[in-house]
Amino acid sequence: MARILGTADIGSNTVHLLVGETDGRSVRRILNESEWLSLGEVVSRCGAIPGDLEQKLVATLGHFAEQSRRVRAERLYVFATEAMRVAQNHAEVIARIRRETQIDVRIISPVQEARFSLIGTSLDTPREFPLLMVEVGGGSAQIARASDLEIHEEISLPLGTGRLTAQAEISYPMTGEMVARLSELVETELDRCWEMQQGKCIVGSGGIARGLIRGLHPDGDPVLFADELDYVLATCRRLTHQELAARFRVKHRRAGTFGPGALVYRRIMDRFQMDRIHVSEFGVREGALLSMAWGILKE
Repeated sequence: MARILGTADIGSNTVHLLVGETDGRSVRRILNESEWLSLGEVVSRCGAIPGDLEQKLVATLGHFAEQSRRVRAERLYVFATEAMRVAQNHAEVIARIRRETQIDVRIISPVQEARFSLIGTSLDTPREFPLLMVEVGGGSAQIARASDLEIHEEISLPLGTGRLTAQAEISYPMTGEMVARLSELVETELDRCWEMQQGKCIVGSGGIARGLIRGLHPDGDPVLFADELDYVLATCRRLTHQELAARFRVKHRRAGTFGPGALVYRRIMDRFQMDRIHVSEFGVREGALLSMAWGILKE
């Protein structure tokens, strides 16, 4: 029997609500809303979530709770990832969210984040095992080697687009010096996964990968090729932020993730000797809904 369930993801770029009807095998989206807060970049610069963003986060989650009740979701599971994990004041922020909205926020581990993404991407991507599941977010990048829904190896790297934008001082057009700083940061972190074994394919998840697909493939083709990422990087070196948004028909804030996002995915493809990524329309939130439906997420 299908159930209506809700989940909200406090991510490093967006705070995102998904309410869906699921029977444990598929997910039909009922509500799919997001608010861009750039927590990953802000926390990278400040070390904490400042008061104005904390207020926006509380208000956004309160709105999400109201929306979930409106469509009669029987449960709303709210979780947070890298930006909240590393924010110095995360305990105070979570306490305020609970006090003002009655929402309990779970800070999930990188392994749990990868597991949710793996479950979500199983809805629409090739099952060529073992596969590499890669999700580049605003605060971190998760790489997991898996067969079916079992993770054999997993690593979380501080390669989120917001974090890299702050550390490499990225603006557009990207200069050669910016690209050099960005490349050095990415290569240094990818050295940590040199022992991870190959997979038969790479499955991409998350808003960065989906943004690149939508910018490059208005026809909806879900496969992203290495030379397309090279084109994105070359374009980021020539165009302003506004021009990038117009060129790729994406929102201004999403365009700001294209430089670091394309470079991280490109270097990961090089590392694992792959020339393409199958990008899923689904991910961590769908994985959380399915996990609830399966009864493996307790209150």
